[in-house]
Amino acid sequence: MATAKSSAPSAPTFKAGQNVVCTVSSMPRATGAISTIERLMRRDPDNRRALGRAQTKRRQRMNVYNRGNRDWVSRETAARVVRVEKGAEWKMVYTLDLAPDIASVSRFLQIKAS
Repeated sequence: MATAKSSAPSAPTFKAGQNVVCTVSSMPRATGAISTIERLMRRDPDNRRALGRAQTKRRQRMNVYNRGNRDWVSRETAARVVRVEKGAEWKMVYTLDLAPDIASVSRFLQIKAS
């Protein structure tokens, strides 16, 4: 009698360079899965622009003062631009290096081609 090997759910197959729309269908409890989804959400063009603009503004507002006769930099903390919440949706370009990340969190996401 052969035993069936149960494997982890695999992500849908897409072509490299294809636009995909991802939606969070359920909230993960593990911090690793949350950070993976946040990393994928940062690939959205709108989120990427917001992150770049925020980084530029932080650099402009950097507080440099003298401490012990040398420059000391006090930099504000980065804002959390993306949040993993049920129903959160973002668009990104699929690349082959994303396949393992998407496969690891595919049970929390609904992914479709746009």
